This record gives sequence, C-alpha cells and structure tokens, in this order.
Amino acid sequence: MNAERVVRRGVLAIAFAGLLAGGAYAQRQDPSSRQQDIKDDKKDIRNDKRDLAKDRADRNADQRDINKDKRDLAADRKDRNQDQRDINHDRRDLNKDRADRNKDQRDINNDKTQLARDVNKYGANSSQAQADRKDLHADRVDRNKDQKDINHDRKDLAKDRADRNADQRDINKDKGDLHADRVDRNKDQKDIHKDKKDLHKDRKDLRHDRRGR
Repeated sequence: MNAERVVRRGVLAIAFAGLLAGGAYAQRQDPSSRQQDIKDDKKDIRNDKRDLAKDRADRNADQRDINKDKRDLAADRKDRNQDQRDINHDRRDLNKDRADRNKDQRDINNDKTQLARDVNKYGANSSQAQADRKDLHADRVDRNKDQKDINHDRKDLAKDRADRNADQRDINKDKGDLHADRVDRNKDQKDIHKDKKDLHKDRKDLRHDRRGR
C-alpha cells in the first residue's frame, strides 16, 4: 500500500512538472506576446532614429556656430591689430608734434630775447626790431599749429585706444562663444554615440524577438 502511494505521488509530481514546463513553453511561444515585443522594438527603433537625426542636426548646427565664431574671432583680432598699429602711429605723430611745439616755443623765447635786445640797442621801430617781431609772429603761428596737431593726435589716440579696447572685448566674447559652442558640439557628439548604441541594441532585440528566442 505504501509503495503504491509513493508511485502515485511520483506520477502526479512528474505530471505537474510537465504541465508547468508546457505552460512556460507555451508562454514563450505565445504569438500575441511575440508580436507585441516586435511592435515595441520597432517603436524603439523609430524613436532611436529620431533622436539620432535630431542630435546630428544639433551637432551640425553647433559646428556651424563654431566655424562662425572662428571667423568672428579672426576678424576681431585683425581689427584689434590694426587699431594697435594706429595707436603706435598716433604715438609717433604725437611725439613728433610735441618735439616741434617745444622747438617752436624755444624759438619764441629766443625771438623775445632778441627783440628786447634789439629794441634796447636800435630802438622799438628799428628794422632789426621789426624783423624780430616778424620772426616772433611766425614762430607763434608754428607753435599754435603744432599745438593743434597735438590736440588732434590726442583725440586720434584716444579713439584708437577705445576701438582697440572694444575689439579686445569682442575677442574675449568670441572666445567665450567658441568655448560654449565646442562644449555643446561635444555633448551632441556623445549623444550621437549613445543613440547609435541604443539603435544597435534595439535592432538586436528585434531580431531576437522575430526568431522567437
């Protein structure tokens, strides 16, 4: 009796295990479940392609921004360098005009001394005094012209310095823009690599689900 009970229990256990295995196999082979998996995989693939296309477009736009930043940077550097050359030229002009003005002032001082000497020696209305006055007038005209040139040189120098400083600020801004666009471009490139990996994985999943394994 005991042996028969043991055999019966063994048969029932084997049958139950078979039912479980058959159910699992049936579940794996369920056509509706497989079709849903395939449908989901195709949807994931479409999303991956859209993400990839968007990130490529963003990357290309960032690259165009980078190229524009480089052109802007080169142009602003060229302007800055030209302004610096103008500044150097203005300084030379200013130094020359100051030297001329100082020489004219020394000539004026000499003319005054000579005029006083000739007035005392020959008289105020003498030809020598009149010639000294003429020289004095000419040197004052030259001195005043040199002073005007100095004032003009100072204005040019101030303007060119302002332009140079503005160009330098543009250069600094261009560098900041270039750095930011490069960061964006590199991030987009990383996103592209990730999208490619996702697309490869989802295509692999689709092939796996189509085989039903």
